[in-house]
Amino acid sequence: MSGHSHFATIKRQKENKDAAKGNLFGKLSKMISIAIKAGGGPNPDMNFRLRVAIDKARESNMPKENIDRILKAAEEKQSSLEEITYEGFGPNNSQFIIETATDNKNRTSQEIKNILEKHGGGMGGPNSVAYNFDNKGYLLIKKNPDTEEQMLTLIDLGAEDVEEVEEGIEVFTETENLKKLKEEVEGLGFEIVKMELIKKPRNYIELGNTELEKLYKIIDVLYEHDDVQKVFTNF
Repeated sequence: MSGHSHFATIKRQKENKDAAKGNLFGKLSKMISIAIKAGGGPNPDMNFRLRVAIDKARESNMPKENIDRILKAAEEKQSSLEEITYEGFGPNNSQFIIETATDNKNRTSQEIKNILEKHGGGMGGPNSVAYNFDNKGYLLIKKNPDTEEQMLTLIDLGAEDVEEVEEGIEVFTETENLKKLKEEVEGLGFEIVKMELIKKPRNYIELGNTELEKLYKIIDVLYEHDDVQKVFTNF
């Protein structure tokens, strides 16, 4: 199983815990607000990044009135949130990219730095980690009975990489191709379980059990932080 697949499993587990604590909706609200600010306005038909954020909110059962309230607020005032990405290191020089949405950059920077250092890692400078990650579009598709034929079809549609995992079929593509690929996949009747914009490592690192436990702990604590939106790692 790929590093991303391992991480996807951990991420889903963490999202479930967050939902129980009641802070997942807060994170999703920030994700929608940032998408509006950075992606081109509050119309999801014109702003694909916003469409991805809204779909993710719906996957997590955020009420429609919550989503509508965020969109309405975005039309009335400019969000004070900033999108800040941090780079860092974990056990055995494993790499982290941490995406945040914050209204206080200095506070968030210090808190992310403290989390990494407390758990044996550290912050990195610009491009100390980012060089090893590419922006990709990601789809998780429910398997059909003939999985091999389904995967070949996805490749024919222009998928850059296709991988069968326990949860379904993972599909990677260029970010600018994600909208088109999604529409074509749905046109064939395939069920899309998840759609995201991700950072995919070019090279992975192998970790032993002890190192993995430390890395899982860092991921867990990072996701507990209110400002953290997404965490990517190359294990």
